[in-house]
Amino acid sequence: MPPATPLTLFSVVIPARDEEESLPSTVADIVRIFEAEKVPHEIVVVDDGSRDRTWEVLQDLQRTYPTLAPTQNASGANGFGRAVIWGLDHSRGDAVVIMMADASDSPADAVTYWRLLNAGHDCAFGSRFVPGGQVIDYPRVKLFVNRLANFLVRVGFNIPLNDTTNAFKAYRRTVIDGCRPFLAPHFNLTVEIPLKAIVRGYSFAVTPISWRNRKYGVAKLKIKEMGSRYFFICAYVWLEKYFSRGDYRRK
Repeated sequence: MPPATPLTLFSVVIPARDEEESLPSTVADIVRIFEAEKVPHEIVVVDDGSRDRTWEVLQDLQRTYPTLAPTQNASGANGFGRAVIWGLDHSRGDAVVIMMADASDSPADAVTYWRLLNAGHDCAFGSRFVPGGQVIDYPRVKLFVNRLANFLVRVGFNIPLNDTTNAFKAYRRTVIDGCRPFLAPHFNLTVEIPLKAIVRGYSFAVTPISWRNRKYGVAKLKIKEMGSRYFFICAYVWLEKYFSRGDYRRK
């Protein structure tokens, strides 16, 4: 592995829609653990057209946590992918991690990502389904669909990663810029970014992570609405992998 370029700021990008109950503990836990581990950071929470008090809660939290940098998705349309892209575009870090507003992702695992990136990896991918990984209170139907989808992605792309669909991943800024433009406006962005990164030749490390079901609110991912969208993005990147003759690979 080539010598790593030292990283100076870790941007946490969190899309949030109607998450007024979850955000206080989510933000507090990230700040507490990042400060304890001396991770220089900013937390970019993107209010994606919330109809509750999400924006007011973020304004209140900002008075307590100076590293919180809330923003509202003003792209003209809402959607998980659009909110993440907005957050990426409005973050300042030379490394970024995408986390969920519902506290399902562990800040301690994000610290592990930060260390992997600083060790020289371009991407840090977590897996809930390798030794040391953990899922808590995962709905059975969603778990079955998750494992089937990830199996198909793994076979179709011939990659070792078995948890591609999880949004909780970290990247050097050079990877984000090298994978543009992003097409996925919804949860299918969670597979577009890592698959593009792998196909385009960026290095990655896989580490076990934990996942915990939300305490508040309702999940935003609707499986029946996402099947065709995931298929489209996977097909698009698959065509790049096998037919682009390396035109988009990292130079």
